[in-house]
Amino acid sequence: MADFTSGFWDLFITVLSIAGVIGCALLLYMQSSEKLEPGQKASDTGHTWDEDLSELNTPMPRWWIWLFYITIVFGLAYFFLYPGLGSYPGKLGWKSTGQYDEEVKAAHASYDPLFERYKAMDLKAVAADPQARAIGERLFLTYCAQCHGSDARGNKGFPNLTDKDWLYGGAPETIKQTIMTGRNGVMPSMAAAVGGDEDVANVANYVLSLSNTSHDPVKAELGKSKFGACMACHGADGKGNQAIGAPNLTDKTWLYAGNVETISEGIRKGRNNVMPAWGDFLGEGKVHVLAAYVWSLSNNPAEASAADAKPAEAAAPAADAAASAASAAPAK
Repeated sequence: MADFTSGFWDLFITVLSIAGVIGCALLLYMQSSEKLEPGQKASDTGHTWDEDLSELNTPMPRWWIWLFYITIVFGLAYFFLYPGLGSYPGKLGWKSTGQYDEEVKAAHASYDPLFERYKAMDLKAVAADPQARAIGERLFLTYCAQCHGSDARGNKGFPNLTDKDWLYGGAPETIKQTIMTGRNGVMPSMAAAVGGDEDVANVANYVLSLSNTSHDPVKAELGKSKFGACMACHGADGKGNQAIGAPNLTDKTWLYAGNVETISEGIRKGRNNVMPAWGDFLGEGKVHVLAAYVWSLSNNPAEASAADAKPAEAAAPAADAAASAASAAPAK
């Protein structure tokens, strides 16, 4: 890599750039040196097509020539003002990173107050806000759709976010934590613990039997005892453990596929799924709105907000009655 960061390449680019502009100027000068006097005909190049169509050596119009000269002057001025000649920073000191930083700063000044307002709200309330949900959808389509799909229904190895099946839990705060800090779900290779290929297939059939999915009953019975190696994560009943992201094997929701071949592959080779952390990149305000949107994909925000409001409404009359009783009680 040192060869590509030495001073030679700065000099090479500088010489090549300036030589290109000067070469264009010399070519333009040579091509524009010939002029036609009034009434003078252009010389014939000797090329003829269709028997009578001759190619003439006609000089370019003067306005066209001056337009090219102006372009060359503009190019030289650009090299002087902006970075274009190796490591020369340009007289104005402009940088693309500097412009980007200014644009980001302006964006933060414009949008941060909005995200701060949403961050102070409960996640369910944010999900019930139409504007916040629209913002969350845009964030999702920009940063999450590549893995989970534009419809959020996931893909092989990427969870469906529109159902209520969650590896770590579907509470709004849990979803926010997942987006903020990421997840790393590891299924270790269990081939050695389970046994040979035949035992792996038997366990795979037993796993399918837990959700009443099509399987071989005989092999499932043989694999039941071998499933003991999997209980530490998935539990004796196979219902998983959300604390460590171990999936529930008793439903019909599969991250990869619900068949003997795919399950056997997971037992033999293991799985390693990574959900990247977005907290540092997006900031907590945007993650808050995004988490509310993701939660709304499998829940009804309006119903949730109404349900949360009922206990508060019921508590209000009791609080008023208590206050009245307190005011009426004689002082001791």
